[in-house]
Amino acid sequence: MKNNPDNRKDNVERIQRNIDYTISNIHRANEVIDETSDENAKRELQAKNERREKALEGMRHEIKDEAEYRKNSEH
Repeated sequence: MKNNPDNRKDNVERIQRNIDYTISNIHRANEVIDETSDENAKRELQAKNERREKALEGMRHEIKDEAEYRKNSEH
């Protein structure tokens, strides 16, 4: 079995798409939280958004690392 080479060419763009998608999900969940009277659904969505916020922190750190790698590998 042949290993695939490490292709990091589109990592920054891929991570940015994931960040955008996650932020969009947070906004949509907040809209549902504001519109629903179901307290259980609100708690679940709030917990989900907290996990999303933590994931965003990691993705933002990762995108910085990838951007730095790209900058250093071009020279």
